[in-house]
Amino acid sequence: MVGGISVDEEAELEFHAAVARGRLGEYMTRNPRTGKEVLYRIVSELVFERITRPAERARGHRGCAVSPDRLTPDCHDRHQDDVEAVLADVLRHAEEPIANLPGWLVPRLRPVTVDANRVRRGARGALQRPRLPYWLDTALGGDRWLTELALEILNWVGVPTAAANGIWPLAAWAERRDRATGEHGCTEVGVASDVERVLTAMRTRPTWYEKYVERPLGHKQAPLPPASRAGADSMRELVALPPARPDEIEETLLHGLVAAAIDAVETRLRAGEEPRAAVLAVLRTVFGAGPGAEDMDKVPGQGADLDEQAFRLLANPDTVDRVVAEFLQIIAEG
Repeated sequence: MVGGISVDEEAELEFHAAVARGRLGEYMTRNPRTGKEVLYRIVSELVFERITRPAERARGHRGCAVSPDRLTPDCHDRHQDDVEAVLADVLRHAEEPIANLPGWLVPRLRPVTVDANRVRRGARGALQRPRLPYWLDTALGGDRWLTELALEILNWVGVPTAAANGIWPLAAWAERRDRATGEHGCTEVGVASDVERVLTAMRTRPTWYEKYVERPLGHKQAPLPPASRAGADSMRELVALPPARPDEIEETLLHGLVAAAIDAVETRLRAGEEPRAAVLAVLRTVFGAGPGAEDMDKVPGQGADLDEQAFRLLANPDTVDRVVAEFLQIIAEG
């Protein structure tokens, strides 16, 4: 305690004071660990309350809507994707004075997470904003349910994980079919037949089908299995997916940090900032302001410390010149 204020409270007050003065980048450079923890907590709590909880309730995931600790693996991944998108957005405005960070974030949460989701869909090869082509609507005869199913398929291929028991979420679509047609008792077999009708119509344009259906389907990940439970008569054995290698995890982290850095540098250059100063300021902020999740699975002292490596490299003028040139080339090429 210092003057009746705990160390954590004092650090958070200092953090908010830096944000209010437009000096978040400087604060993160001086206090990377504390800055990561405070910023991550603020963003994660807001994203859960405003984005994750309503979405989980809409999915019928009552347990996931209770707290972040109750999220299932797939729902947790979606939550973390949204958190990372908002963290990157905050860092892009690190030099903008923000008197009330939570209040500033609230109206930005949905557009930022929606845009990030579209970018992730595009990276997997799926349509970012699925629309039903006129030729496909015609091929389906304008049937209300089949056209709705076609959009569901185009949305589903852009989702990173596969269904638990096959390629398509037939059980959920059976319920959608009942509501769309007013009929009741539709089975998964019946929906599978409808799916094949839609896919047959899509395949009349082979290039379009390969690009927007087959390719993104190939990027899907197998769903994480639930914890096995011993029944009264038997126990079903589940085969878990192999975990990602440490080098794969670090490479994914680096891709995310570099993407955020490129966006931030481009914004500064458009504002007229000198390229070398812009690159240095952004790299010192981005590589000192990750959420800290990259170290959670490591034994202390093991694994790469990206912050330290980045700062050692940036101390070399020749390396800085090369990095600045790379940034300018990437931005120029779009």
